[in-house]
Amino acid sequence: MTDLKLARCLAVLCVLASAFLSLRSPAVAAGATLRIGSDISYAPLEFFTKGNAEPRGFDMDLARALGARLGRPVQIVDRRFDSLLGDVADGKIDLAISAISDTRVREQQVDFVDYFLAGSGMLVPAGNRYHIFSLAALCGLPVDVQLATSQAAALQAQAVACKGVGLAPIRLQQRATDDAALRLLLAGKSDVHVTDFPVVAYLARTLDGGKRYAVAGRQFDVVPYGIAVAKNNIALRQAVQSALGSLIADGTYDRLLKKWGLGQGALRSTPVNAGTLYQH
Repeated sequence: MTDLKLARCLAVLCVLASAFLSLRSPAVAAGATLRIGSDISYAPLEFFTKGNAEPRGFDMDLARALGARLGRPVQIVDRRFDSLLGDVADGKIDLAISAISDTRVREQQVDFVDYFLAGSGMLVPAGNRYHIFSLAALCGLPVDVQLATSQAAALQAQAVACKGVGLAPIRLQQRATDDAALRLLLAGKSDVHVTDFPVVAYLARTLDGGKRYAVAGRQFDVVPYGIAVAKNNIALRQAVQSALGSLIADGTYDRLLKKWGLGQGALRSTPVNAGTLYQH
């Protein structure tokens, strides 16, 4: 083969390789709107305030900071929690930032850039009359939780465990949003609200001046929250990981944590799919 033919073949191969990679890893278009999905019902991570259509919370501030660092305007898209990962995988949204626990099961559908450590917690009426300090104490009680969450899976497993030792199962009540589940507790239709520990702590501190509800026991099942990215969008995953690292390095991340009282969950690195390290 002549040098000219060899050069032409190499050029063709480069073009084909570039096209293949573009299919496997969509480009990060500078200036293009970054569509970020979130279930905006999870204070202090993501929530609406009365009369204000602009979502607030730590995740929302972080989403905007990431967009600014990437040079892309951000569009926050309110989605049901149980649709977020599918929407990311299908390309309907670019990212999902919504206090999503990075778990083995979820990693089969999307990749996660991890950014915060959080466990689950339980909110009960002040006084904790049933002396609840762990999931094992919930047998026979009406308990509310958001549908399709890691807490729902934990409660379903505990309900089976209750029956296995001859106790009444948990009377589990699942709702589409965390706000809807919480309303069951507020209305006296549930004895325990189970959700992420930062949310439980916030609710105990803010509901009715912090006097009516309390955190029961300690947080459990600590895992990272992850920013969900489609598995075939390697370029975007790497860009988000780099941008998050720069926000941690320059202090922006810490300022946002302090603003929302979440410093205890700080994660000082930006691992990908690290949730499996925290699961037994």
